[in-house]
Amino acid sequence: MQYMDVERVGSYESTTRNVPARGMLRKVIVSSILGNALEWFDFAVFGTFAAVISKLFFPAVNDVNSLLLGLATFGIAFAVRPIGGVILGVYADRYGRKRALSLMILLMALGTGLIGLLPTYASIGIAAPLMMVLARVIQGFSISGEFPSASAMLVEFSPPNRRGLIGSAQMCSQSLAYTVGAAFGYLMSTSMSTDRFESWGWRIPFLLGILVGPIGYYIRRKIDETPEFVSMISTRKQDVNLILKEALSRHSRELLAVFCIVVLITVSQYVVIIYVPIYAMRVLHLSMGGVQFSAVVSTVLIIGLCPLAGYLSDRWSRRAVMIPAVIVYNVITYTFVSRLLDSPSPENLILFQVLGCSAIAFLWGPVPALMTEVFPVGVRTTALSLVFNLAVLLFGGLAPFVITWVISVTGDRMVPVYYIMFSSVVGLVGLMLLRDTSPATSPEQLNVTPLGLPH
Repeated sequence: MQYMDVERVGSYESTTRNVPARGMLRKVIVSSILGNALEWFDFAVFGTFAAVISKLFFPAVNDVNSLLLGLATFGIAFAVRPIGGVILGVYADRYGRKRALSLMILLMALGTGLIGLLPTYASIGIAAPLMMVLARVIQGFSISGEFPSASAMLVEFSPPNRRGLIGSAQMCSQSLAYTVGAAFGYLMSTSMSTDRFESWGWRIPFLLGILVGPIGYYIRRKIDETPEFVSMISTRKQDVNLILKEALSRHSRELLAVFCIVVLITVSQYVVIIYVPIYAMRVLHLSMGGVQFSAVVSTVLIIGLCPLAGYLSDRWSRRAVMIPAVIVYNVITYTFVSRLLDSPSPENLILFQVLGCSAIAFLWGPVPALMTEVFPVGVRTTALSLVFNLAVLLFGGLAPFVITWVISVTGDRMVPVYYIMFSSVVGLVGLMLLRDTSPATSPEQLNVTPLGLPH
């Protein structure tokens, strides 16, 4: 099926050159940040309120078992992500990034609104956790294509020597979502009594998340399709079966390398940013207000530092930024998690998250450009969706549950540190498998011969 002409004319300076009209790049960056942040906000608030949701929807004989059930539900959304990622990735590679992103944000609003409206276990019994699982499945399917499609959108609109900087906006928008989610948690937990917060206060961000659908859809329908996709679709049809077959058969090394890099990135996200605050509240018994304040401060740092990391990766190279950051990240994790466990306090939690997230920013900033530019445009979102969601399922989304369970069995509270170190080794292997990219590399070289190997 050929791409509709109406989708690719009118906003380009030349239909033969496929160059974005003046100002379109700025419009794409703004819409990508806002739309992506809105979608990730819906996904992030579940992690922010996981402790409360566990108590209300998954009552158990003790807090640890209740938390395990809540974290398992948090992780269930990731079980559908490889399937959803392939479906939405193929859709984006056949019909365009713009259409796929518009569809995803409507699905996310549906899943989030369902969570905000659900009666608790005390009201409807076993139906409550079952419906919560359904809502998470909808969220997981929606988010499965968000990172690959939004990253492709940003990178394909970017000049070759600014892909790291502009691509970093993708990670800034995710951090913005976590910042807003944590800010909601801080404001409500410090301004409401515990009873009022657990009765109805926790629902507020989920109900507001319903607005994500119409607002995000409007934002994304106002931008153009990417020039690279328009150029590609004008010269050949995209067959669904061939897209997936080409991604698997001709890009196996890149798929393995990106899988390893995603392991590193997803563990930093779901362990440091999501799991550590939950653990601090439920196990170390720190106040929710103090924990959410530390999350706000640390994610604001990521927003500020990611563009710097992306800019440096354009000037030097992706690996020259990321490899030193991996080493610093591990030193900080070992040193300051040990300190937090020996002396639990809001101050030690803030210290760890501030320093840890500063290092994480230099891992995250170059990643959208690094992972998208190694795949040709015709299979880009399919390939990235496949490995991204598989790595997130196996090592990210289930990490909070696995770590909590291992700690409960072994009693070793350093398990999160070991998990982070393992992910770092895997990530370094992935970085070594990819040929480093430099600002001088042209889009044609990146799209036609990734790693210097003939297709």
